[in-house]
Amino acid sequence: MQYAYKAINEAGNNTSGKIQAESPEEAKDLLAARGLIPVSVTNGTAASRGAFIERINQRLARITTPDLIIFSKQFKTLFTAGISMTRVLEILEQQTDNPKLKKTAARIGEDIQSGMSLTEAFREHPRVFSPLYCSMIQAGEASGRLGEVIDRLIYILEHEHKVKSDIKSAMQYPILVLVTLFIAFLFLLTFVVPKFVDIFQQAGIDLPLPTRICLALHTGLVVYWPVALSVLAAVIIGVYFYLRTGHGQYYKDYLLLKMPILGPVFVKGAMSRFASIFAILQTSGVGILDALEVLSGTIGNSAVSREFEQIQEQLKEGRGISEPLDRAKFFTPMVVSMVAIGEESGNLDDMLKEVSTHYDDEVEYAVSRMSEAIGPVLILALAAVVGFFALAIFLPMWDLTQMV
Repeated sequence: MQYAYKAINEAGNNTSGKIQAESPEEAKDLLAARGLIPVSVTNGTAASRGAFIERINQRLARITTPDLIIFSKQFKTLFTAGISMTRVLEILEQQTDNPKLKKTAARIGEDIQSGMSLTEAFREHPRVFSPLYCSMIQAGEASGRLGEVIDRLIYILEHEHKVKSDIKSAMQYPILVLVTLFIAFLFLLTFVVPKFVDIFQQAGIDLPLPTRICLALHTGLVVYWPVALSVLAAVIIGVYFYLRTGHGQYYKDYLLLKMPILGPVFVKGAMSRFASIFAILQTSGVGILDALEVLSGTIGNSAVSREFEQIQEQLKEGRGISEPLDRAKFFTPMVVSMVAIGEESGNLDDMLKEVSTHYDDEVEYAVSRMSEAIGPVLILALAAVVGFFALAIFLPMWDLTQMV
């Protein structure tokens, strides 16, 4: 029979494979004869089934931000303990619960053993590690301060995860209200309004404008719903593919920054990320032009990233960074002023850390205020819908009463 085995070789590394034997005991003896220490020996069919299930789990598994944070903390702890990089990744492979992240750690270890640098090995997995993550690893590897850089990276991941969680929590109630309002709108338009319209038409009453609008919407919904559904699906597909283009991504991010309530939150978040990453890169000894190149790919907003290209062109002409920042869009006066002070005093990284800390607090405060600002908007929307249907029903009902 064929058995699948896992064993430890003479170098102390894990190895696996298949072997022909009459029984599991004989398979262990054959492995020992090869100089391997058997860890597990399983039936080939069962092992194949287990491998198939494991592959399915790896495909379905989703790497969440908390998974990545735990992985980064373990990586930083093992690295600062002085353990070799290959051994660090072996331990991470064993300790990580997420099957997809476990497989990723194993592949990174194999790439490093084959001669790749740590940054190159991480960049081989863009679906797991973002450009920010890989750029931070590159900065830490280039400066020799990988532990400090990963520590700051963990802070960024935790802070942004908290902000996103707070935004989701703040948006749950508004989304629930809007969905309920939409369902109520469809119900009234489909079942309630037509019954009243039939009564009013039989009485020979001239329908007012709100009632005629409701009747037109009802007719369009009942008669032309296949066309409306097709148009809606086409619009959604078209917008989806447009947003995948460079222009679409730019305009989407631009509109997000200009939104009345959410826009300031996104702007402050971008300023926080800019200052935090720029400070780390400056402390790590990365040049300003190289730092802006890294920031362009890690800022998380195409509209802000496009500004870095113009800033780089002006820096190549020999100008300081504060003047181009002042001319660029989206950068707040506080960021520009602090960068200018840092340039003049030679403490740019300290000023950037102060800016990052300030905007971290500003983002948390803005998110807490966001739910308070959304409340009045929802009340107005609810009042508009209720008022519209009230006029559509009660105006002709008043005429009917007058006729009686």
